[in-house]
Amino acid sequence: MALPFFYEPDLPETVTHFTLSEESGRHCIQVLRMKAGEELQITNGKGLLQTASIVSDDKKKTVVILQKAEHQPPPTKKISIAISLLKNATRFEWFLEKATEIGVFEIFPIISKRTEHTRFRTDRMNGILTAAMLQSQQTWLPILQVPIYLDLLISAKKYAQTLIAHCEKGEEKRFIRDLPNSSETLILIGPEGDFTPAEIQLALEKNYIPISLGETRLRTETAGVVAATLLMNR
Repeated sequence: MALPFFYEPDLPETVTHFTLSEESGRHCIQVLRMKAGEELQITNGKGLLQTASIVSDDKKKTVVILQKAEHQPPPTKKISIAISLLKNATRFEWFLEKATEIGVFEIFPIISKRTEHTRFRTDRMNGILTAAMLQSQQTWLPILQVPIYLDLLISAKKYAQTLIAHCEKGEEKRFIRDLPNSSETLILIGPEGDFTPAEIQLALEKNYIPISLGETRLRTETAGVVAATLLMNR
C-alpha cells in the first residue's frame, strides 16, 4: 500500500527532523489519524522525495524525521500548454487538474481576442495543481505561469517545437502522431470561439505547426487534455 503523500516546498535534502506545515500536519494527524512511528512521503515538487517517520503526532506541530531522500529526474518530455482562460472557471480548473495528472510540465493561461474571462486566482490554481500532483503521487509540480496575451507569448517564447490547434478551414493540418519527437513542445489551445484568423496567421509566421485534434469540435479544456495525452504518449 502506498504511503500517504505530502507537499512541502521547503523540504530539506538531509536526514534531519522536520516540522510539517500546519496544513499538512492537520491532514496527517486529524484527517488520516496517523500516529508516531508511522511513515509518509514528502516531496518539494521539484523532484525530491523524502520518506519520513512521525516522531511527534501533535496536529499543530507535527514533527517527522527524514530517513531516505530520492531525486527523481525531470520529465524527459517537457510539454507546455498555452490555453485560453475560460468564462467558466470550474472548467479551467478541471483542465489544470487533468493536465497535472497526465504530467504536463508547464501551463500558460493565455488571453486572446475571443477570451471572455480574464480573472485568475493564482493561489487557488496553484492549490489545484498541488492537490493533483499529490493525488497522482508525482514529484514534479507543473510550472504555472501568469496569464499572458497571446501575441506576446508567440513573439517571446522559444521552444524546440511549437504547435497551434485551431478549427479554421482551408489549410492542411498535421496529426500529432505524425510529428517528429521533441523533448520540448509548446502547443496553443484557443478559446471557445477559436483563435482569430489574424492570431493564427501570426503563429504561422512564427513557424508554429497547425495540428488537428480529430474530426469533432472540442471544448477548450477537452482540447487541452487531448493534446496533452497525445503529446505525452507519442
